[in-house]
Amino acid sequence: MEILENKLTTVDTEQRLDELAKRHAAAGNVGIQILNMVGGQAEGLLDRLPSGIRDRMGDGAEQALRLAMNAAQRSRGVVGEQPAWLTRVVTTAMGAAGGFGGLPSAMAELPVTTTILLRAIQDVAIEHGFNPEEQGVMFDCIQVLAAAGPLDHDDGSDIAFLSTRLAMTGATLQALVARVAPRLATVLGQKLAAQTVPVLGAAAGAATNYAYTSYYQQMAQVHFGLRRLAIEADRDHAELVEDFRKRVARDPLHRA
Repeated sequence: MEILENKLTTVDTEQRLDELAKRHAAAGNVGIQILNMVGGQAEGLLDRLPSGIRDRMGDGAEQALRLAMNAAQRSRGVVGEQPAWLTRVVTTAMGAAGGFGGLPSAMAELPVTTTILLRAIQDVAIEHGFNPEEQGVMFDCIQVLAAAGPLDHDDGSDIAFLSTRLAMTGATLQALVARVAPRLATVLGQKLAAQTVPVLGAAAGAATNYAYTSYYQQMAQVHFGLRRLAIEADRDHAELVEDFRKRVARDPLHRA
């Protein structure tokens, strides 16, 4: 394997950081269109769900994430990496089907969509030269799902996941799933509420799934792009994340 003798220049690194900041902005912007469609704010979406559904979202999200981990890994032996656009087409069609049948079909669609989202994140990891079967990379893929979600874009909460890093063990992975599940429950609850808006039905379901897939693909590009950049620029990852955070905070063009 050829080893690069020269690390990236400062100018190259700054350019790559700018590109990643633009991806970060693009990730959040798509959710605004969904909120305009359903007529409301992200914070109020969960109130539209029946209380019994809201109470079960926590356990449902953790179960969906555990199933998604196993299913996404198994699918790699059957179906290779998919183009990002094809993944968006698949999830959009699934969202339409889920929204068309109302709340029951939307609930049934959630675990499948979660699996495809995780698989899409793994595909981005491979694109950047990482092996999703390695425990550390598996950790990273789940961490991407800890981002805020497209309907609740926040420059603080959707960057926080970038800097978290733990020594990976089986127990740590299970603890990570338990920690990510509550945030994922909120994100999936917002999705469920948005795609079951009366009248809109299938259209809201399709648009919501498109937004979610686009969001997590872009956030995965940011996450693994920063990890790859840290390697190629020979920079400390935490330091690079902090530079990225400051760039997003100071530049209005990079904010949703």
